Amino acid sequence: MTTENSVKTTPSGNNPGTTDNQPAPSPVLLFDTINAYQRTATIKAAIELDVFTAMADAPATVAAIATHCHASPRGIRILSDYLTVLGFLTKSGDQYALTPDSALFLNRQSPAYAGGTLEFLLSNEIKGAFDHFTEAARKGGTAQSQDGTVAPEHPVWVSFARSMGPLMASAAAGLADLISLDQNRPTKVLDIASGHGSWGLAFAKKNPKAHIVALDWAPVLEVAGENARSAGVADRFSTIPGSAFEVEFGSDYGVVLVPNFLHHFNASDCVRFLKKTHAALRPGGAVAIVEFVPNPDRITPPAAAGFSLIMLATTPEGDAYTFAEYCDMLRQARFNPPTRHSLPASMNVAVIARK
Repeated sequence: MTTENSVKTTPSGNNPGTTDNQPAPSPVLLFDTINAYQRTATIKAAIELDVFTAMADAPATVAAIATHCHASPRGIRILSDYLTVLGFLTKSGDQYALTPDSALFLNRQSPAYAGGTLEFLLSNEIKGAFDHFTEAARKGGTAQSQDGTVAPEHPVWVSFARSMGPLMASAAAGLADLISLDQNRPTKVLDIASGHGSWGLAFAKKNPKAHIVALDWAPVLEVAGENARSAGVADRFSTIPGSAFEVEFGSDYGVVLVPNFLHHFNASDCVRFLKKTHAALRPGGAVAIVEFVPNPDRITPPAAAGFSLIMLATTPEGDAYTFAEYCDMLRQARFNPPTRHSLPASMNVAVIARK
């Protein structure tokens, strides 16, 4: 016969299966993960209602935020409280205020506003790929379509180009600071998978004699061209439409930029592309790879390590490669040993190698 008082314990008084240094098993992580869609829905609603801009100039009450958002005070109160729980807002009495991160990235008046990334990150081509994730894990590649997001002329990249540019501006400027160009002669800079064009345009702004050659699908290049005109460098901007694996690059480039491109492909294809890049550079020229780069353990840092999951869901063979793997790819393509650099306001790092 057993009673509540007769439950067996370990000598330390803990339940079986625990130690003094290890907490008892808990379902918290499981339910936090299952319910993570609620966090996504919360930030999506807050951006669509423009909650953060309501506090751009000063803390605000529920009534003031609701008026700005043309929304129900009850809905705004519950939404704002949960945004505070998540860490997007602070709360003092009946006043809500922006955190430094929210002020920079979620206030619609900020030049670094990142709310537009919803269009790309929550698109059916990205978020919808995870509806088929069990099959993707089973087969080892995207189950959404045969080629996923690397299909020719995939429309998701127009969405990417239109929404992600402001978020990349600081990192792109940081990359331009890492590679000095000769100010006494013109330099051609090839921007692979140009997208919004921010990476190449940062070099154009910093170097008056730099000419940017943007390569991407034709519809995407229309967006990059618009951004070049807005930046006032259209006279030093030209394009090459098509696949980076198929079109001719030309030659005598001082720099080839490869931002967030290689992770879409297997290592052999990356080497094949880098050999083509090496041939397009003039002696002493640099290739600058910008990527999510996990540590050798492939589980840290979390954002870089977790990027492999997105590649599994959306591409046939893409991956997040370690620095050692990039070193080996670059060695096979006959580059000198690369250096690794952090970039401002970015989870990406730059891997730079010279010819």
